[in-house]
Amino acid sequence: MPKIQRFEHINLACQDIDATKTFYQTLFPDWYIRAEDREDERQWLHLGNDQFYLALNHTPNLKRVHEIYENIGVNHVGFVIDDGEAMKVHLQDNNIEYYTMTAPETKHRIYVSDPDGNEIELVEYNPNYSLR
Repeated sequence: MPKIQRFEHINLACQDIDATKTFYQTLFPDWYIRAEDREDERQWLHLGNDQFYLALNHTPNLKRVHEIYENIGVNHVGFVIDDGEAMKVHLQDNNIEYYTMTAPETKHRIYVSDPDGNEIELVEYNPNYSLR
């Protein structure tokens, strides 16, 4: 039986690929452009690190049809971070709005939205949580 090796990427349509790229590079400064091209007036790029990337597709004439937490579909994507306090300072320094929530297994749960309204959860687990 074939097994999944790892989670590799998420493909996102974005109205302004430059704004979306800037947002994610600000959020994750270690991310870099892994590949990019333009096909038939449609620009795309892969932005991430050696383990994972976002495939961004420039689609300025499309509009969002899914409202998070109100329709069936992806509500948010979660990334594990190592220092929630430092991340909150980083977000404040870069004028990125966020909100937080609590849960027994987490030290920090921080939520931000990208320029296209996709919500991102930044989570720091408690040291004793077994699935951190």
